[in-house]
Amino acid sequence: MNPVKRREIFARLREHIPDPKSDLEYHSHFELLIAVILSAQATDVSVNLATRKLFPVANTPEAMLALGEEGLKQYIRTIGLFNTKAKNVIKTCAILIDDYHSQVPEDQKALEALPGVGRKTANVVMNVAFGHPTIAVDTHIFRVSNRTRLAQGKTPLAVEKRLLKVVPAEFRLHAHHWLILHGRYTCLARKPRCGSCVIEDLCEYRDKTEVD
Repeated sequence: MNPVKRREIFARLREHIPDPKSDLEYHSHFELLIAVILSAQATDVSVNLATRKLFPVANTPEAMLALGEEGLKQYIRTIGLFNTKAKNVIKTCAILIDDYHSQVPEDQKALEALPGVGRKTANVVMNVAFGHPTIAVDTHIFRVSNRTRLAQGKTPLAVEKRLLKVVPAEFRLHAHHWLILHGRYTCLARKPRCGSCVIEDLCEYRDKTEVD
């Protein structure tokens, strides 16, 4: 795919959704971090249902730590892998208190060192909380990037590196949100809705559908 076509793709996505937002509900950097940790292999809808009850009770590292693993599980048991996530969240809260004065660090490596935080989660926090032009490659972005041939790669990291190289600077801050939302609501995994796609004529996918 050539640079002119890539630029037009993002120009149309920006026109379609001028101010993209995460579907996760949060009111602070800490709440965002916890929500993203909980969202691994789970839907944003399921996470929001849980955190609507959790965050009014515990929206600081101290309050979350006070719940303990068993207390936290009572709020997140409807989310996949809740046992492991509860353990990671409690450990992360202890580290935030001890090492970062209860603040979420604005540092990629520091974030990735937190229990339950991988590269994707760290990228989300760096981008959404702190405004860094990172691109968190989830299953939606991986699919859309490869399917459209916007940025092909065999692994999420390969796609991330390719996107960072080819996405024009003016679009980089919101690129991951545009691609996630496009994959979640239009470029669906089983049957893409090509009939209602704003970039259908630019996409290089060979098996397009007429579904809208």
